[in-house]
Amino acid sequence: MSLRLRDPGRNNGVAPEFTVDPALLDAVSPSGDRGGIMIGSGLNGEPLTVSALRSMPTRIVLVGGLYLARQVALRSMAVGAWLVIATGRPAAWQLLPKAAGNQPNGRPSPLVHIRRLSPVELPRPSEDAPLVVITDGGPTPQDLFPPRSPWQTTVYVLPYLHPQATTIANAADIVLMQRLPIGQAELAARIWRLPAQMMRQLTTLKDDQVIALGQNLWRPLRLVTTTKEQQLLGPVRRGD
Repeated sequence: MSLRLRDPGRNNGVAPEFTVDPALLDAVSPSGDRGGIMIGSGLNGEPLTVSALRSMPTRIVLVGGLYLARQVALRSMAVGAWLVIATGRPAAWQLLPKAAGNQPNGRPSPLVHIRRLSPVELPRPSEDAPLVVITDGGPTPQDLFPPRSPWQTTVYVLPYLHPQATTIANAADIVLMQRLPIGQAELAARIWRLPAQMMRQLTTLKDDQVIALGQNLWRPLRLVTTTKEQQLLGPVRRGD
């Protein structure tokens, strides 16, 4: 079963159906409420969410800059997911523990763990505590934490498309792509068998535009950033 976007008023998501109160995103803090991850708005301004926290192992590939990756991480945390971030650049992710805040005893929130790019034992995910594992290992990431359990979502952060990432890209349930130069757009067309019109669209996206790609899915969307997110992430941008 493919992973799909969900528009309000349409029953086109996959199990279970989540809804997000925009106030959750303004808080950018762990919430007891469950929800889909809001990733932006459609061409008509309608909010778009993705049911990425679900009762089956899930893979998401992000092709673009750190801005997009960290926004997805913040919004996963905002709807109650645990985060494990495996990265070779831990300083770039320190805003996540800060955003999570501290426990009543003053200790850092246990919801965010930043790790090196090496296998570690993961928390056991559940419906009440879904797990998002972010692998930030460059354009040819090792599959250190493949999703094997229900309620585990593994997100692969690719700064650009590389031929050696084809296997991971093809295995993704959904791909979010920012603007690509012509050579990478041509590679994307070969990986996903895109027609020329779609390939050209990938090269003309604005800094705040993303293409959501999946099985029977090609959806342009616009990134929307809240005031709190702007304070943490800065302005919307394509690069890091």
